[in-house]
Amino acid sequence: MRKYRLLIPLLFFAVTIKAQRKYSNEFLNLGVGSSAFGLSGSVVASVNDVTAGYWNPAGLARMETPRQVSFMHSEYFAGIAKYDYGSFATSVQDNTAVVGASVLRFGVDDIPDTSELIDADGNINYDRVKKFSAADYAFIFSYARKKGKKNQIGEGDGLSYGANVKVIHRLVGEYGKSWGFGLDAGIQYKKGKWALAAVGRDITSTFNSWSYNADKLSTVFAQTGNDIPKSSTEITNPRIVLGAAYTTAISEKFNLMAETNINLTTDGQRNVLVSANPVSADPTLGLAVDYKKTIYLRGGVGNIQKSTDFTGKQIYTYQPNMGVGIKIKGFSLDYALTNVGNTSDALYSNVFSIRLDFDNR
Repeated sequence: MRKYRLLIPLLFFAVTIKAQRKYSNEFLNLGVGSSAFGLSGSVVASVNDVTAGYWNPAGLARMETPRQVSFMHSEYFAGIAKYDYGSFATSVQDNTAVVGASVLRFGVDDIPDTSELIDADGNINYDRVKKFSAADYAFIFSYARKKGKKNQIGEGDGLSYGANVKVIHRLVGEYGKSWGFGLDAGIQYKKGKWALAAVGRDITSTFNSWSYNADKLSTVFAQTGNDIPKSSTEITNPRIVLGAAYTTAISEKFNLMAETNINLTTDGQRNVLVSANPVSADPTLGLAVDYKKTIYLRGGVGNIQKSTDFTGKQIYTYQPNMGVGIKIKGFSLDYALTNVGNTSDALYSNVFSIRLDFDNR
């Protein structure tokens, strides 16, 4: 009992320490907004609302209203892990620029802490069991504008650009925590029915500095034969996302939007469609149809990977997503179901989000 009573807390530390080698801050790659989830994240060229503060800050300069607020909630692993997002953006400088702020949290709550399960006399006392959370937070501050001093936000074709400052906080109860800092930058160029975009995430690399509570860990790690973690730094390598979108009217009442993105990672070989070292390419595709800009139907494909089936044959797998949405005046409600067709609760998620638009009145 003494040897295994801290299995859960130690498991989280094992994951954290391993993440320092690769895939740091992966919670920031989940995405935000149900509309984007329905398109498998293929939005960096077409995004033009408050969620652009996450996807491509340049898109904030194309917001259709001066102020917007958005909220999202989703759950993973049959509700064990919860993912929440909130954002706000507003025009400034006579509607020629936009500033925004976003908050993300991905966490597992109410984890039993059995480090004090056995008292000084060697008796098991379940009243001594506490609970803690393992959570990741990101605070994103955005700025965007269109090229030219007189260009108003949301107007016409042309080039827009923007940047993010990110502050990242990760914690595992009283056992350890980290603080990180990073920068993103993006551009969008719109011409007629076409839109092109490029986003650089963690362009200077993002550094997370970890510190651990040695007093809390010393006894536990000694009993389980583990080394006590030391202060360390995670590094998130830059990622480049390229996108192209095409929008057209297919009738008087229906419109079509199609977009493809290519995610270029620089942290070594990954199991994606184009796998190489140090740069791998992960393409995604999204398609949306709307009725009078009021009712939306979306679908997308992403996460293409090579795997081996039961016969030993190499096959490609992919993750299909779908979503619907409705917009009534200044209120938008969207829903997405990720990884459609998967029967495991751990691998699909229901994502809900809302957006509120405010005009100058």
